[in-house]
Amino acid sequence: MLEHGHTGGPIRSPGALPTSALLERGQLRLLTFNLQVGIQTSAYHHYLTRSWQHVLPNPQRLKRLALVGSVLEQFDVVGLQEVDGGSFRSSRINQVEYLAAQAKFPHCFQQLNRNLGHFAQHSNGLLSRLTPSHIEEHRLPGMLPGRGAIHVRYGDGPDALHIFVAHLALSHRGRVRQLDYLSDIIEPLRHVVVMGDLNCTPEQLHAHERFSTSLPLHPVKPLLSYPSWQPRRALDHILLSQTLEAAEVRVLDHLFSDHLPIAVDLPLPAPCLAAIRASVKQ
Repeated sequence: MLEHGHTGGPIRSPGALPTSALLERGQLRLLTFNLQVGIQTSAYHHYLTRSWQHVLPNPQRLKRLALVGSVLEQFDVVGLQEVDGGSFRSSRINQVEYLAAQAKFPHCFQQLNRNLGHFAQHSNGLLSRLTPSHIEEHRLPGMLPGRGAIHVRYGDGPDALHIFVAHLALSHRGRVRQLDYLSDIIEPLRHVVVMGDLNCTPEQLHAHERFSTSLPLHPVKPLLSYPSWQPRRALDHILLSQTLEAAEVRVLDHLFSDHLPIAVDLPLPAPCLAAIRASVKQ
């Protein structure tokens, strides 16, 4: 049963590749990307000169999204941050649904985190070729509301695969509370992926004892993702539980945003594959 909240929902496209066919190769191609609502940023002064695009529509935005969609088509599960759910600034286009259609994803989910009515619909997004067994959204704690995480489960039982798409706060205090919150959810789970714009470096993540204990991280080469035109900081992450091992981790080329996309090829352990396959047959 695929469940969703009032802020978003699944989309199934005709002729979508079934989950069983996707699982034959035994691995998933994952991507996380802070889209910055489709604003092209390639220098610090663009934060000032192009700030109007956070509130007003831009005819070039749709062309950029089409190009982004052509890149996302290479992946199986995509986590998106800073996408618009369909407001004045995005020309009433739900960017999660638009990218799902462009990249031919049969399932998508939008989490509305900050609702500014007709002016802006700040959201996280999930695109998936696999059929999710369950999706739920979490409102992350913080001084300012508007941060969230999507939790998608593939398969049932202890060997199900759990993927979290999160966008954490800018402040250290806010991130600590949010990592505490996620730690409580993650701790009893076995096969876990946490991906998104976490707004902190690998060193800061490892310094958070509760999170590091709930999701013991084996060494993964940190990739510099911010700012996109001259990357100096690793703020975007795909984190894996110790039951999972990345086959390849890479950063993609500049796709208009001020963040670079991060990609991982993830082979699935046999028990995890079996759990997902069993849920498909039910």
